[in-house]
Amino acid sequence: MSPGDPLSPDDTDITTYPSFSVPWEIAPALADAGYDGCSTASNHSLDRGGAGVTATLDHLDVAGLGHAGSARSEEEAATPTMYDVRGVEVGHLAYTEHFNGNSVPADQPWLVARIDLEKILADSSALRAAGARIVVVSLHWGSEFVSEPTDSQEAIAAALLASPDVDLVIGHHAHVVQPVEQINGEWVAYGLGNFLSNQYDTTCCPAESQDGVIAIFHFREGDDGGFTSESVEVVPTWVERPTYRILVASDALSQPDLAPSTRDALARSLERTLEVLDRRGGAPTVTEAAA
Repeated sequence: MSPGDPLSPDDTDITTYPSFSVPWEIAPALADAGYDGCSTASNHSLDRGGAGVTATLDHLDVAGLGHAGSARSEEEAATPTMYDVRGVEVGHLAYTEHFNGNSVPADQPWLVARIDLEKILADSSALRAAGARIVVVSLHWGSEFVSEPTDSQEAIAAALLASPDVDLVIGHHAHVVQPVEQINGEWVAYGLGNFLSNQYDTTCCPAESQDGVIAIFHFREGDDGGFTSESVEVVPTWVERPTYRILVASDALSQPDLAPSTRDALARSLERTLEVLDRRGGAPTVTEAAA
């Protein structure tokens, strides 16, 4: 999960587009929803400068959420982010393509991680050496509202998944669903769309910005103790307006009392999502609920 925008220290400075400061309550809400951690590297990471980075990470810490992609100190930036998943150490790294014209302060180069292929490969190697048996890289990249990955996305994904130290690449930023693809036996989800958003507006953003995907990647341990990607399941979701309920598409469509207009919009969303996901032959299994 990526909260996307800096969290306000105390909700006294809430702002919206184009420079965000959002309610800090999103942190405990994410924890209550079942998330263990998130990426904090995005094009909006520096909207509130270093103070915004600090406030965001402080709130995530209080909520018990792990985080990768930004840091309050050089020491924190060098500290591995790892999660114990059924006894397996899973490492997480996160980077962003740009900062909407903002710049990382020269005296704080560790504040937010920017996409740099050599650095990502070095960080992945270091994370593996620190004990991660699976390494996941989150990338904030691509073109907004465009479902097709850019040439840069494709090149970076191919280079990362050619490395023995990267097992999975998960993308976000486009605000629409992008394809899932297997490269060198590993997976890249170029873009998971929007899990929860307030974007769809005929003057601003397409209906596709209501679409999202929960992706579940399965790994199998080999005889040598290493892990290989086995399969991927997806749970297509849709943000209902104006209630902002997050509906699991296939589950909601099975409900007989669903309003006809909602059913039509949801069916179109599911069709769009499945078509995009399989453009690269990923053919993920569709399931109705996340594990």
